[in-house]
Amino acid sequence: MVLPFNSSEVFSVNVSEKHELFRRAVREFMEKTAAQYVEKGEREGTIPKEVLEKAKEIGLYGVGVPEEYGGQGGDTLMTAIAQEEISRVWPSLSTRVSVGGLFMTPILLFGNEEQKKKYVTPVARGDKVAAFANTEPSAGSDVAGIKTIAKKINGKYVINGRKIFITNGGIADYYVVTARTSPPDPNARWKGISMFIVEKDWKGVKVLNRIETIGLKASNTAELSFEDVEVPAENLVGEEGMGFKYAMATFDRTRVGVAAQGLGVAQAALEKMVTYATQRFAFQSPLIGFQMVQEKIAESLVEVNTARLLTYWAASLFDRGLENEAIVAASMAKLYTTEVAEKVAIRAITVHGGYGVATSTGVERLLRDVEVMKIYEGANDIQKLTILKETARRLLGLRL
Repeated sequence: MVLPFNSSEVFSVNVSEKHELFRRAVREFMEKTAAQYVEKGEREGTIPKEVLEKAKEIGLYGVGVPEEYGGQGGDTLMTAIAQEEISRVWPSLSTRVSVGGLFMTPILLFGNEEQKKKYVTPVARGDKVAAFANTEPSAGSDVAGIKTIAKKINGKYVINGRKIFITNGGIADYYVVTARTSPPDPNARWKGISMFIVEKDWKGVKVLNRIETIGLKASNTAELSFEDVEVPAENLVGEEGMGFKYAMATFDRTRVGVAAQGLGVAQAALEKMVTYATQRFAFQSPLIGFQMVQEKIAESLVEVNTARLLTYWAASLFDRGLENEAIVAASMAKLYTTEVAEKVAIRAITVHGGYGVATSTGVERLLRDVEVMKIYEGANDIQKLTILKETARRLLGLRL
């Protein structure tokens, strides 16, 4: 055993020429098209239509979705590379795109054919916007604690409840919504939660307000309410009462994307730091000539590339079908990569001095953006618990 994994055979990363060509295409789009809108978009809190339409043209909304449902048929690693390259230039755009995957994943995994064709296809093509409505005012990391209720009445489900911190919440056409269809079992609180597909224009669906966050300013985060929302029985995803398991399976897979977002931020901070250190002079010498600056760059180079290997490895495990190993690796990647992004961003700010805290340079934004990433799709402290629990289970047969 290579704790917590079964053998060293799991440690391989499968990057091909196809992945690299795809990276170059995404980078070209981000640098030539999206980059010019970043400052304005962050200031106004929105992503311009021109950027969204171009992203649609090159298929960024459905990178990992099978072609029969409007996607590109790419693998998990390709999706991670897309998130990395988008976040390197504009993390808010990465969030706007990736949340569609959060909506589509549980439907692809557990939904029926009709649901996949009706709801996944338009989202994968970029024709519709989607969101995952799970978090509640009193239930964030504790998903089993949600209070939204879905009662079956006359062959339909009637949903009542509130959801908060929903990315794309105010602009989505479709939501995946988790709700209780039966009271929690004291011995298994997760039981009794079901998952539904809800359309925004249905009666009783309301966007209460937009939530302003420290970073990702161009990303739309909202609070939603569901008041006597009637949902057709055919919009139940999978089996009744299995929604918690479906949500966890979804987060396990999409967490690699968050790691990739952090990687993109870290890469951007590193590049800005190196560029500034070679161009800026102090005491008649370029900054990169000073040992303290050299140390910051060297440490960042090591950490960013370690984060890349960890993230690509987690993605490759999913692509190889090693799901149990991939889940732990994804938690490790999300935890490590976002923490590294924070450290590198702080170093970049320090090297830039006064320019580092000026909003016009975009350096301080990287730090603000990654603070959000450390929290969503499983806060980093929760990732530590996941890693520890899985290790204890494998090594000692314990369930913590």
